[in-house]
Amino acid sequence: MQYLLYSLFALFYFQATPGILKPAHWSHRIEKVNDTQYKLIYEVKLDHDWGTYSQYQDNPDSPVMPIEFNYEDSSNIRFIGRTEESGHIKKIYDSVFETEVVKIIESASFTQLVEIIDPQKPITGYKNGQVCNSERCIMDDYDFTFQVASATNTGQVSSEANTTTSTDNDHTIDQSISSLQTSYSTVKSTCTTEEKQISQSHLLTFFFGFLGGLLALLTPCVFPLIPLTVSYFTKSSKDRASGIRNGILYGLSIIAIYVGIGLLITSLFGATALNDLSTNWLANLIFFVVFVVFALSFFGYYEITLPSSWSTKTDALGRNGSMIGIFFMAFTLAIVSFSCTGPIIGTALVQSATSTIGPAIVMFGFALALALPFGLFAAFPAWLQSLPKSGSWMNSVKVVLGFLELALALKFLSVSDMTSHWGFLRYELFMGLWILLFAGMSAYLLGWIRFPHDSPLKKKTPLRWAFAGLSLAWTLYLCTGFFTNQKTHSYQSLSLLSGLAPPAYYNFFKPQQIGDLNLKQRFPSYSKCANNLDCFKDYTEGVTYAKEIGKPVLLDFTGYGCVNCRKTEENIWIDEMVWSKLKNDFVLVSLYCDDETPLDQLTYSISTSKKLRNIGNKWEDFQIVNFQQNSQPLYVPIDPFDQEILVPARGYHSSITEYQQFLNCAQQTFKSKATGSLGQN
Repeated sequence: MQYLLYSLFALFYFQATPGILKPAHWSHRIEKVNDTQYKLIYEVKLDHDWGTYSQYQDNPDSPVMPIEFNYEDSSNIRFIGRTEESGHIKKIYDSVFETEVVKIIESASFTQLVEIIDPQKPITGYKNGQVCNSERCIMDDYDFTFQVASATNTGQVSSEANTTTSTDNDHTIDQSISSLQTSYSTVKSTCTTEEKQISQSHLLTFFFGFLGGLLALLTPCVFPLIPLTVSYFTKSSKDRASGIRNGILYGLSIIAIYVGIGLLITSLFGATALNDLSTNWLANLIFFVVFVVFALSFFGYYEITLPSSWSTKTDALGRNGSMIGIFFMAFTLAIVSFSCTGPIIGTALVQSATSTIGPAIVMFGFALALALPFGLFAAFPAWLQSLPKSGSWMNSVKVVLGFLELALALKFLSVSDMTSHWGFLRYELFMGLWILLFAGMSAYLLGWIRFPHDSPLKKKTPLRWAFAGLSLAWTLYLCTGFFTNQKTHSYQSLSLLSGLAPPAYYNFFKPQQIGDLNLKQRFPSYSKCANNLDCFKDYTEGVTYAKEIGKPVLLDFTGYGCVNCRKTEENIWIDEMVWSKLKNDFVLVSLYCDDETPLDQLTYSISTSKKLRNIGNKWEDFQIVNFQQNSQPLYVPIDPFDQEILVPARGYHSSITEYQQFLNCAQQTFKSKATGSLGQN
């Protein structure tokens, strides 16, 4: 499971409408090299947290949309070499597309050396590509014109404030639909409230660390130290108040030490470097080896420890009883418990490395769980009597953690496999190995197998039976991942393994399905889309079909290279209720804003005066004109009969429940309009 503990409370924030976004700022200039040769130079500056994709992707089948420079009349140009890139260019693994991509962040420049035949003719063209952040992707087109005749050795800079205007001979298209534009600000629904989104990432990172700290407490390196340390504080203190104070200071010192480690890691490597490490194929292969080493240590085949001189020195510094002394006592705990806590900390840090402050947050959660018992038992020493006695059960905790480490090791090997296109650790093999691991854990908890430090299991406690039952139940749950999903005709995706297991479609034996041939003949844009859903890739065709069958339309502004579009499809649309509604109650119209299929002729938008070269340009312009947004994904339910919006449009949100409510409200509003009851309640 992605996280063993989801949350105890939720953190909300209001999601503002993104509007028209322009996170990439382009400029271009031309520099004269000699009488015939020139440099065409393009520069881009990207807003914080946004990135675009290099022209040169290592994987020729990469699903992302790279930068591409197109020249409208190349007969006057002879290209010398390729367009060179420089700037903040990084190779990272994209966990959604399961491939390594070459990404540009912050800024970059592109230089193309050319030989010009006739310098009196300007060079015109356009750049296309996409820019993405963690929430959305946007098509990023840019028109350019180079005036060769006026070129100098330093170059004349032109910015992206270019505009294009059509002539009388150009084909134009009116993208505006007045009913869509009007209802966008005055939506017909009465069942929605202002949209909220659960901000999960930092909260889950904290609880992941907190859970790791709770597990560390149960290991033989930490658990026996709780009564010893608390007894030391209560007996060496002058009164109860000072004992409580020392216990709390000890706990705060533990928190300060581990949070300091998290901040130090971020400051040394930087958030971007940590993210690159967590997604790089070689780093993930190293993590796989490290986690296997950790697992074998937990199984008892050897012990990983820090030098004993470290603990000796910190222990000596901690004996003076002062605040500094208490701090060094906490530091001693961190050192002597490393053989048990090290693998847990390593796991937590790797899982949190995609966030700027993730390491500090996860270490705070870990340290808080570790520190709480010392503070609480110092305040209420009588509670010590309720603690279970140390014994062989603590070694059982370590062995169980060893099985979990091996399971996580396979996750990292899976990332390397998909990144490097080895293709050997596909869905079936990964799930089979996980089933074997958790079946082995169940056998261990039942006493059927033993490890080096295990003593003979004379009887099984109720708690051990309970954990064995949970492990068996989890193993059976994993087996259901081999059931066939009748909707997608692939394996049954397990929601609790999202982000851990390879996607169900990354398999050896399950082929893709084809769509309804009769519909395809009537509506050429019809096809099978994500999760085996019927969809139309043309607005007019989709609306026409929706009128025929009397169902509302769900406009899906998407992209082949849209990260969060895939997240929605893989994690939300796969939900039983969501999938059923999309299949049976809506007509899905997916408009791909990065579709590079050329239009029959060059077209200008009447509303925006924008030059529309391909189908993607057309749908992006359609989105901007009617919905005042240019980011994907965007989901808009509309009534096909009057083309009015049923409920407020929404972008990417990770909550399945909210998406269910979104569809329910749209369907309810559509039915209310049909019966004339809207607004009568």
